[in-house]
This record gives sequence, C-alpha cells and structure tokens, in this order.
Amino acid sequence: MSVLSVIELPAVSATQKFGEAPKFQRKWVVEVNDPLTTQSEILNSVGVSFLTPHPEAGYVRAMTANVTNYNSSRWHYEVSWDYELPKQENPDKNPLARPDIWKWTTGGLQVPALYYYDGSTLKPLQNSAGDFFEGATVDIATLQASISGNRATFDYALAQAVQNSINSDTYLGAPAGTWKCSGISGQPSVEVVDDEEVRFWQTEVTLEYRPDGWNLQLPNVGWNYLDGGQKKRAYVLDPDTGERVPASNPQPLTSGGNIKTGAPDILERRVQREVAFNDYFGQPTQA
Repeated sequence: MSVLSVIELPAVSATQKFGEAPKFQRKWVVEVNDPLTTQSEILNSVGVSFLTPHPEAGYVRAMTANVTNYNSSRWHYEVSWDYELPKQENPDKNPLARPDIWKWTTGGLQVPALYYYDGSTLKPLQNSAGDFFEGATVDIATLQASISGNRATFDYALAQAVQNSINSDTYLGAPAGTWKCSGISGQPSVEVVDDEEVRFWQTEVTLEYRPDGWNLQLPNVGWNYLDGGQKKRAYVLDPDTGERVPASNPQPLTSGGNIKTGAPDILERRVQREVAFNDYFGQPTQA
C-alpha cells in the first residue's frame, strides 16, 4: 500500500460575498511510502471525489482538487478540495448524464405591416382608397430559447431534419406554427471521469418564438384576375368615362381569383415543414 496515513487539517477556509454563493475549502496531509504514488491514488485517499457534498454545507459540492508536496517532502502531500455551489441543477460527474441547460433571450423582428389598432379593434392598414402601404413594416417581440446539452454523437441527419422547421402541435404553451428551430451547432469535447476519458459533443439548439406564427401573411391582391377560368389584367374604372382601364397597382381578389371590392383578404401560407418539437427538444426543467 502506497498511502500510509491521511490527516485532515483543522484549518477550514470559507468565503462568501454578498449576492454570491459561499465557497469552502478542506485540506489533508497524505503520507506515502512510495514517492512514485500517483496523484489519483493520493486524491482518492481522502474520500472525496467530484460533486461530493460538503459535510457541513451539503448544498456546495467538491469542484476543484489540488495536490502539492507538503513542506517540500517527497513522502508527504497536501490535498485540497474547493467546494462551490453547482451552477447546473442535478449535476453529474458523467457529462452525458447532465440535464440540458435552457437560456432565454428576448428580441425583435421586422415584419410587413398589415394591420393597425383602431382603439382595441384590429383593422387592415390601408389608405383611404383601400390600398395597402407598400413597404410598411412593424417590429414584433420574439423570444429565443437556447438549449445546451451533451450528446454521445452529433446526429447530422437529425440536425438537417429539424433545421428551419416549426412546431406541429402545442409546445411550451404556444400553439402550432409559433416556434421555429433557427439553428443547431455541435463541437467535440472531452472530460475525465473516474480516470476514464469520456469524449462527447457539446450541442446547442436555438428556438425562436413568434407570437403571430411563422406562416407567411400575404394580402390576396394581384395584377391579374380570373374570369371564367381565363387570366386577365386587373382593371379599375376610369372616373371620367366609366370604362375599364389597366390597374396601376394590385387589386383585391376573391378566393376564386376574381376582383372584389373592399379590403383584401390576408392569405396564410406555411413554407416550413412541421415536426413534433416535444419529441426532439423536450421541455425545460423549470419553464
């Protein structure tokens, strides 16, 4: 046996800053009979490993270990363990067993302005002649969720399958079509767990919530209309002669493609594929 004795030093180090979690430190002196004793054996001899709770403050865990010669002796070593509050909930020594970490960010997005509020009533944003204002945009609030996690492999096919997709059913309390997967990334990483090398992928998924949905909203207007199944140029009536003249701007259309009067309908068109987000991304531990 290389380790002869283990003595914990009575000195206890503890620091705490207002607004931050406390930090503790414990120290031991380990005596060995072989100067070639490995650091791993010396560390293990004190009975502490990563994430071991502090004996007096169980909410902090062993996070950092250090081994140095004690008083320059080849036969004595000082072992210190620093205890901190884990930033991640339910930490695990194995990186593949740790839960995903969710991060939330608010943002904004410019979209075409199609409506306005008249008091509490939502109305089409048009001029007095019933035409939409070309190029008018409005800012809307968005919510971004970043999901960081560890995976044994990076699934390229899965990343391609869900990139730019939208939720097919209710997700995080929001209806279908309001969440979009806007990015997936992964990079290789490695840790040592119980003296064993563990290689894995650190992945991050970015989801973006848009309250009005990701479907395209398009005024049902056009330069042409259908008359008996034939496409014809949209027209307006000349105010002086009452004759039809080619329209100088797109005209509202009915669902059948004919010219209509009044405000144009707003068409919704889904251009992203739908997937079940609950199956791919799960739920945060605390939503």
